Amino acid sequence: MEIKLHSYNLELKHTFTISRESHDFQPALIVELISDGISGFGEATSNPYYNITVDKMMQLISENKTAITSLSNEKPEVFWKKLQPIFKDNMFALCALDIAFNDLQARKEGKKLYEVWGLNIDKNPMTDYTIGIDSIDKMVAKMKELPWPIYKIKLGTKDDIKIVTALRKHTDAIFRIDANCGWTADEAIENSFKLKELGVEFLEQPLKADDIVGAKKLYENSALPIIADESCIVESDVEKCAGLFHGVNVKLTKCGGVTPGKRMLERAKELGLKTMVGCMTESSVGISAIAHLLPLLDYVDMDGSLLLKTDIATGVTINNGVVSYADKNGTGVTLL
Repeated sequence: MEIKLHSYNLELKHTFTISRESHDFQPALIVELISDGISGFGEATSNPYYNITVDKMMQLISENKTAITSLSNEKPEVFWKKLQPIFKDNMFALCALDIAFNDLQARKEGKKLYEVWGLNIDKNPMTDYTIGIDSIDKMVAKMKELPWPIYKIKLGTKDDIKIVTALRKHTDAIFRIDANCGWTADEAIENSFKLKELGVEFLEQPLKADDIVGAKKLYENSALPIIADESCIVESDVEKCAGLFHGVNVKLTKCGGVTPGKRMLERAKELGLKTMVGCMTESSVGISAIAHLLPLLDYVDMDGSLLLKTDIATGVTINNGVVSYADKNGTGVTLL
């Protein structure tokens, strides 16, 4: 098995702002695994919050090429398990490898990845489209630029209710709110009642990840369901979220790929939690991998490729929230 690493600086259509940061470009790493003339592709993006850069991912993968290629005949679960100790401090790099390996193995079997997993795609959820923090006029303009049935609104400002009230005047779409750890428990409780009246479906990670006392208070008093994001990073976090959150948002880059991500979703369902997968502004490489987990999800945020000025790959297509799979096997990705 051969490893090729492709580095990109993905340009966004608009400056993307959340409560912690703003950016116009998203650095990304594409891992290509090649065996018997077949390529599998995986992706991970950089993230300053987790101190992850493309250079760090490339260096770690390059330093461990022998260990990676020695596992070419293993099943994806074994591939991931044996690499996890090496990549435990950089799960983003492991994610790119894991997705590429799952893609490669499914292509070798002549199947789409969801078929390998035995999943039924008849009732897949629609994806939301994210509106980053900006002036109200610019947020409205972004909605008008792409009319959509579900919007994920990034908040975490002193004018959050004012923002949502203004946006509601321009659309009947479902709203989902992501405050990216920007509120206190009391703020979140108060906001939840106002936001419910404004047609909001749920709140995603309104509190800081280490605010356990606040999370419990919010869970017991919120008018809206609370979905964990920064509080649900790896597999062991899922059980900790039961009783503190109504659901979990699994990020493949954070947990190390589709292999552990699938296990997290299955465990969440066992615990009665709502399930969601979110993206990290990936290209169609990462977004197409998420699509194969759709049958396990109640909600999904896989709009990353829609936020790009120019995509670097083809794969799944998304129209008005509805996700359609590519004709190709594996995740269906072709690198441009």
